[in-house]
Amino acid sequence: MINCAAWLRLIQQHVGTKICCPWPGKRFISCNHSRSILKNKQKIASNIIQKISQRTIGDECCKEDDAPLKRKPPKPSRPRWKWRFGYTIILGSLFGTVLWAVYELGRPEQDQFGRSIEDELSTMPLIQQYVQRMWRSLHYYQKMLQEPLSTKLLPDVVQHPYIQPRYTLVLEMRDVLVHPDWTYQTGWRFKKRPGVDHFLRQVTNHFEIIVYTAEQGMTAFPILDALDPNGYIRYRLVRGATQLLDGHHIKNLNRLNRNLRRVIVVDWDRRAVPLHPDNIFAISRWVGNDDDVQLFDLAAFLGLIAEHKMDDVREVLHYYRQFEDPIEQFKENQRKLLEMKQEKPDTEPNCQLK
Repeated sequence: MINCAAWLRLIQQHVGTKICCPWPGKRFISCNHSRSILKNKQKIASNIIQKISQRTIGDECCKEDDAPLKRKPPKPSRPRWKWRFGYTIILGSLFGTVLWAVYELGRPEQDQFGRSIEDELSTMPLIQQYVQRMWRSLHYYQKMLQEPLSTKLLPDVVQHPYIQPRYTLVLEMRDVLVHPDWTYQTGWRFKKRPGVDHFLRQVTNHFEIIVYTAEQGMTAFPILDALDPNGYIRYRLVRGATQLLDGHHIKNLNRLNRNLRRVIVVDWDRRAVPLHPDNIFAISRWVGNDDDVQLFDLAAFLGLIAEHKMDDVREVLHYYRQFEDPIEQFKENQRKLLEMKQEKPDTEPNCQLK
């Protein structure tokens, strides 16, 4: 390409040539006429030069304006395989979650030996069974969230010919039956209190055993499953069944749907039943020691109450409220009673508890 300066030189040479070299057939043209022609030629040349200069200046400005835009490096585009990989992970996670929900919520219930319990859906195809059970479980949980908690925590007392124990025993789980323990080898775990199996086996004949704790259900239920494989504990009440009073989860016995004259609460915290202080039998808090024998003594105490068929247990429990360690006082009373029997064999049996 020819630049602007070259164009200017060519135009000047062309104009000069036309002026200096007269046409061969026009030798008799006057001098004035030649001068006017020269002036017109110069004007035309100046106009052409001005237009060419303006164009060159505009082109240079455009080049200068476009230069920084061309210098910018192009944005790196993300490879398509990365987007596809991310979408695959998300979709795979969602699909895996759905499969897990169908399996966990749709599998049939199992008995204590791990065998599946047949229900009305067992005759359907396998996939339909799981989907139907999952849908029924989701509907059940939705109903639990929408409906308010019932004022009755326990069902009504069963009538004859079914067997209903005379008394109701309400037990705390933490630091009464088990204690949280941590070691380097096992980490956190719940330690079983000495004598738990003997205690449950002894009192189950005369007491309706209920575990009422402020622990979350996801913590309490697996522990109780391992603690009570024989099913001595009839009902399990967790934090959702407690009442929040002054920032403390309490146990409202009015919602148990049981006769409070025959309800005994065993707990280490006296503040757990502030509305019914005469129904609690406070024992020492277990801290994980292996030489503990309080459950054996507690089984003996409850056995005497059932043996004497007391109509209102609150009289005896009110008496033991005044002592810091009711179990030790009960053992002391038994020792004194044994001495009295040796001296006076005709001692009344009703004095055995006090």
